[in-house]
Amino acid sequence: MTRKSVMHPLGGRRFHFDCHQGMPCFTKCCANLNLVLTPYDILRLKNRLHLASDQFLDRFTDDFVDGTSGLPLVRLRMGDDDMRRCPFVSPEGCKLYDDRPAACRLYPLGRAASKMYANCRVGEQYFLVKESHCLGLKQDRQWTVQEWLSDQGMAQYNTMNDLFMDITTAQPLRRLKPFGDRHLKMFYMACYDLDAFRYFIFNSTFRDRFDIGEDVLNRIQTDDVELMLFAFRWLKFSLFGEKAFDIKDHFSRANAI
Repeated sequence: MTRKSVMHPLGGRRFHFDCHQGMPCFTKCCANLNLVLTPYDILRLKNRLHLASDQFLDRFTDDFVDGTSGLPLVRLRMGDDDMRRCPFVSPEGCKLYDDRPAACRLYPLGRAASKMYANCRVGEQYFLVKESHCLGLKQDRQWTVQEWLSDQGMAQYNTMNDLFMDITTAQPLRRLKPFGDRHLKMFYMACYDLDAFRYFIFNSTFRDRFDIGEDVLNRIQTDDVELMLFAFRWLKFSLFGEKAFDIKDHFSRANAI
C-alpha cells in the first residue's frame, strides 16, 4: 500500500483539524510509516516502556545510514502485515500517547528546520500535511500553528531535536563524510543507546581524562535528559573539535578521545 501526502506551507494561516476515536479514519495515520526517531523520541519511549535503550532499539527499531551526512539514523520498525501498523497503536489509539514521537505529536503538521552553521539561529517553517485518508482536515475546529504546538506539548521535543539537528546538519559536509567506524559507533551510542553511553562515562577512563564537575556527574547519573544534553556536547567535542570539555593536564587531546 502506498501512502501519499502533499505538503502545503502554512505561513501565518490557520488550519482545520480534529481527531477522535469515532472518526472512520482513526489510526489510519499510524500505518505504513517511514518514521525516523530522534534521540529524544527514543528516550521518552524506552522510559515509558521501562526498557533499557539497547532493548528498545533491538525490539522496535531499524538502523539506516543517512545518504547526505553518512551518519546512522534510526526508524521505528512497523508491523509486517499488509498495513504495516505502528507497534504501539491499538483500536483505541496510541498506547503510548503521552510519550509519542515528535512527528506523531506534530501531525497533521510537518516542520522544516535548518541550521547550517554554528551559532546561527534555527529557521523553521510549518507545513500542512494533506493525506487523502484524513478526515480530520475537514472538521470545523481551527488552530494556529502556535496553538497546535502548545496543545501537543511540542516545546521540549523541538528544543531537544534542534540540539540533535545542530550535530547532524549544522556542520559542513566535508566534516561529516570522513568519519570512520569508531566515530560512527560513538555517534550511535551517544545519540540512541543512552544507557550504554552512561556506562561508558562511569565505567571507563572517561572521568580520568576529562575534568567533569561532581554536580554534572551527579545529574547525568540519574537524569536522562541531562545525560542527553551532555552527550550532544560530547559529540561536538569528539567529532568536530569544539571546546566543550576540559582535558586534564596529563592528557593530550589525541589521547583523550
